[in-house]
Amino acid sequence: MTLLEVEDLVVRYETGDGPLHSVNGVSFSIGGGVNYALSGESASGKSTTVKAILGLLPDHGVVESGHVRFDGRDLLSLTPSERQDLLWEEIAFIPQTAIDALDPVMSVGAQIRQAIQTHRDVSERTADRRTHELFETVGLNPARVGDYPHQFSGGMRQRVVIAMALALDPKLIIADEPTTGLDVIVQDKIIDNILQIQKETDSSLLLITHDVSVIAETCDEMSVLYGGKVMEQGCTDNVLLNPTHPYTMGLKNAFPSLDDNRDTLASVPGKPPTLDTKPTGCVFEPRCPFASEECTTTEPDVETLPYRNHGVSCHNADQAARMRQDAEDTTTWGGLTEGSRSDSDEILLEVDGLCKWYERSESLLGKLPIGGVSPTVTGVSNGLRRWYEKRGEIFSKVLKNDRSHVRAVDSVSFSVSRGEIYGVVGESGCGKSTLGQTLALLEAPTSGGFTFDGDSHEFFQGDNLQEFRKNLQIIFQNPYDSLNPRMTVEQLVREPLTIHNHRLEDRDETVHKTLEKVGMAPADQYLDMYPNELSGGQRQRVSIARALVIDPDFLICDEPASMLDVSLQAEVLNLLRGLANTEGIGVLYISHDLASLTQVADRLAIMYRGRFVERGSTEQIVSNAKHPYTEALLAAVPETDPRGSRTRVTLEGKPANPVGITGGCRFASRCPKATDRCLSESPELDTWTEGDHNAACFHPAESSDSDNIAQFDNLVETG
Repeated sequence: MTLLEVEDLVVRYETGDGPLHSVNGVSFSIGGGVNYALSGESASGKSTTVKAILGLLPDHGVVESGHVRFDGRDLLSLTPSERQDLLWEEIAFIPQTAIDALDPVMSVGAQIRQAIQTHRDVSERTADRRTHELFETVGLNPARVGDYPHQFSGGMRQRVVIAMALALDPKLIIADEPTTGLDVIVQDKIIDNILQIQKETDSSLLLITHDVSVIAETCDEMSVLYGGKVMEQGCTDNVLLNPTHPYTMGLKNAFPSLDDNRDTLASVPGKPPTLDTKPTGCVFEPRCPFASEECTTTEPDVETLPYRNHGVSCHNADQAARMRQDAEDTTTWGGLTEGSRSDSDEILLEVDGLCKWYERSESLLGKLPIGGVSPTVTGVSNGLRRWYEKRGEIFSKVLKNDRSHVRAVDSVSFSVSRGEIYGVVGESGCGKSTLGQTLALLEAPTSGGFTFDGDSHEFFQGDNLQEFRKNLQIIFQNPYDSLNPRMTVEQLVREPLTIHNHRLEDRDETVHKTLEKVGMAPADQYLDMYPNELSGGQRQRVSIARALVIDPDFLICDEPASMLDVSLQAEVLNLLRGLANTEGIGVLYISHDLASLTQVADRLAIMYRGRFVERGSTEQIVSNAKHPYTEALLAAVPETDPRGSRTRVTLEGKPANPVGITGGCRFASRCPKATDRCLSESPELDTWTEGDHNAACFHPAESSDSDNIAQFDNLVETG
């Protein structure tokens, strides 16, 4: 039975510069109990299609034509009150950014109860009982229903939104990028929650995502959108294993996986269309390496292939086998990474016992006098005074054991050579970004330190800071925040040259060369553009150009591609690898995406609660992981092959509090191998050592191949 049917949907946005043709004839259908995916890059029309289905288009969004039917009802003809009755009751929506979907001044439990009581005539007690049930269902502590959104982590907030969406047992769940930007372990939990609940309620799922691996593991059918058109659709197995449209081939080959032996990722050249006019030919033709003359002049329709239930919109579909073979070669798409990986032994950055601790507000207990009370203190009896004096030594150990500090980075050591990419991986809150900011001297080290190009960090903290800034640059995660929106591309890239007194007569040429070095050619095309006129990938390229324009020796990259589409992410990764190869630049790449880092990093360090727990070459870490936390990260990476099987990993417990950490392994509370020794004694990074491979673990994995992942899966609670 068909639950949702979208037929020839056409949507445009009216803007001051004219109409934008966002969706141009999209059709698909979802059966009962079916998981369906809409995939494609940003601006492909995915979210606009969903907004049209839900009736959430902004005032300047217009449905020109088409039909949307849900369970036999025409959704486009519903009145606002009829639509309100339908939403949440039968169609639930999980938005991309949970913090924007939750009211910050209402407890999360109150918000779920409100959704229930708006649609059901039930008592507050019944609604409260259902709220507690939902918290248990999505893996949250029911005792926290009275907490507010800011008291939850990003992954927990996303589960709150999922609980709210499931409150009324809807027939269809629509999830718009529900895991984008989340840690791989949190992503695994979120997807597992959705799938388990679906199984219990027999609901259908419409998943909007650019993550091919999530689609491969969760969805039965899919459509690939580009420029507001369906490029390819059908069973997920068919589309991902035997893609017929060049765009699908490009997306698949751009996606990283742990078992990928390629030196570079495919990156679809060019950028998505502006859609200010309706396409007259194939909308993908300007970026397609297989385009013919017919593609330029004639728009292809979606045609069902004769040998399977698989539709494709391509004039050259009969040549799919040849195109698939050619598409696996990254040179087909251009942007080949130049040079070979450096084997230089010249160390650029050497970090030794680096610590960055933050003071925190003391509680009343923390402000009590330790080791004796001053005679001037009033309100304390003589008996209590003597009690403090007698137990002063104990309190000094317990309350003064750094209880007033957050140990964001705690005794970290490593080195990075010229031409090397060193990856640091871990969950949110593990200290990765603080490490990067401290090494960039945006934060002062608490203790320990580092040397850069032979000089200590103290040397650069004084009058030599500008010289340090010239030679070591940092690239931040979000180019929206790091680029001044009132400056043009030319002004943004030129500014560092002005600050560092670069030769005035050379500045124009240097700006042009740097922009073209990062793939923005011809440079003249971009000089007068503002950040809001660029795509996400182009903005990130401007950030990289701004860092490179003064010819630095070292780059610190803090999640520079985590929020980008897969093809744009591949562009950034390939660009950094090429710069390391050809320019000899050292790179510290910080990320929670282990699969991406395996494609470009020479060595990896796994970070957990302020410390490195494992360190070694990328090959050693992936094929022979020793620390249980590393095994968990590897096991949580989704499969890109829809035929594959993977046991989902659920780590018990919660991360150790970074405040006042005492003895014991910091991962012990979540580790399936933890013993009494782990709870009382903290292992050093060289507890297990084999060559350059180190692990801070008393019970390292014994296997020497990828079977260690399967062994770990059997030790933890699985979904």
